[in-house]
Amino acid sequence: MKLQNETKAQITRISKELRLPAFRNEFEQVAQDAAKERADYETFLLRLMQREYDTRLENRKKAQIRLAGFPSRLHLHDLKRDLLPKDAAEKLALLERLDFVASGQNIILAGNPGTGKTHIAIGLGLKACLKGYKVYFTTVHGLLTQLRESHAQRTLRQMEQRFEKYDLVICDEFGYISFDKEGAELLFNHLSLRAGRKSTIVTTNLSFDRWQEIFGDPVLTAALVDRLTHKAHLVNMNGESYRLRETKEMMKK
Repeated sequence: MKLQNETKAQITRISKELRLPAFRNEFEQVAQDAAKERADYETFLLRLMQREYDTRLENRKKAQIRLAGFPSRLHLHDLKRDLLPKDAAEKLALLERLDFVASGQNIILAGNPGTGKTHIAIGLGLKACLKGYKVYFTTVHGLLTQLRESHAQRTLRQMEQRFEKYDLVICDEFGYISFDKEGAELLFNHLSLRAGRKSTIVTTNLSFDRWQEIFGDPVLTAALVDRLTHKAHLVNMNGESYRLRETKEMMKK
């Protein structure tokens, strides 16, 4: 018994040193189960390794979701799909396959406020995290603030290199603020880094013919629209507001 306890203590100590938490926490239970089934040593070892692998995979997914910076957890299964705008309801089944991420295609969710644009974008982002993709969520205002700060501190290239590595970037609330010339150029250059290689989801309440209102420069606007929409999934999100319908339902009750 003393020898057995010493062995367990050594396993605990070494697995802790090697940073194998599932191994450390579950080796006794896995050993007992294997003994009851008279499983061979290879089967026991494989089961223990599988526990460690599954735990690390789950922790990695949680970390990716945390690092993505989502403002809230809005899952696709929480959407009332019958209330979505027609175009979104028809295209969502294809988009949630995430083939657009693998092929580096963009998604533009354009329409009036309250129709589910941000919910769909975050839902796709969460699903991408669970599939092992690196995702980053930001508002356009937040992104522009970071770009200005990096430009002032001369660390813009480092930020660009990080930005390029994300499999999926979600730029929310495009069109809520206008830009000066420097801001427009910074945003254009930054988003252009990913064009044709990595996926970007843009949510906007403005149609493309109104983007010049926020960029000011018609040439810059045309170039950005061209880059973002090339082989992209364009989703018409015009429809009755989700929030308005929820308010009406509450008033009825």
